[in-house]
Amino acid sequence: MFQEILQSIGLSPNETKIYEAMLELGESSISDIAVKAKIHRRNAYDAVHRLIDKGLCFEILSGAKNNYSPVDPDKLRELLAEKQNQLQEVLPILAGKYREQKSPEEAYIYKGFEGLKNIWRLIVRVGKDSHFVGAKAQWFDSRLEASRKAFFNEANRRKIKFYLLFDDEVKTKLPGFAEKFPATAEYRFLPKEYSTNSVIQIIGDYVLTYTGISLGKMDENTTFFVIHSKDLAESYRTWFWFLWQKSPRK
Repeated sequence: MFQEILQSIGLSPNETKIYEAMLELGESSISDIAVKAKIHRRNAYDAVHRLIDKGLCFEILSGAKNNYSPVDPDKLRELLAEKQNQLQEVLPILAGKYREQKSPEEAYIYKGFEGLKNIWRLIVRVGKDSHFVGAKAQWFDSRLEASRKAFFNEANRRKIKFYLLFDDEVKTKLPGFAEKFPATAEYRFLPKEYSTNSVIQIIGDYVLTYTGISLGKMDENTTFFVIHSKDLAESYRTWFWFLWQKSPRK
């Protein structure tokens, strides 16, 4: 434990053994330190001088041979603080590089009820708000009730919000559907002439397209096309908010 902690703040294995030996021996010769630490004398000599550079021990001139003595272990706090300061200096540079990186782009397909459950897992994993265009309350298929309730509970716990632009028919053909949504859901309706047979969903850096669904229902032939692309998702989200502003409130 002792040696692992010292190594975690920047000491090499040999430096750790040497420093521990010096703490136990006090002022000692290289030979005595090497024996105590069970390290070859040449390696011990190199490690001692690296410890001197780090301020963890000092050399004592005494006649024919020199001895070495450790400094107070509280010096280790200074070493840790120095490393933290160095990290603070480079963090803005590292953060900039992270923001500049492009997310990997990929595409794949899910199908049926199990496919939808995979999408629910994706929503929870990503932890970002969901935006829908052309939603049809397809999640409320009675065959999905137990899984849907569990998903909504988890989404609610993680404070994931849902912004939905429903097809106009949902208002009249599926009365009461809104009460089944989490409290974090907001929705509006597209004009009647813009109803379709598909749905678009944006989650974080993902764009999903649902096909083969109808109002409040889906089946094993329902297909979910999933595209992972940060640039594409941001574009779709921009278009979503334009449509949101143009659509009537509930």
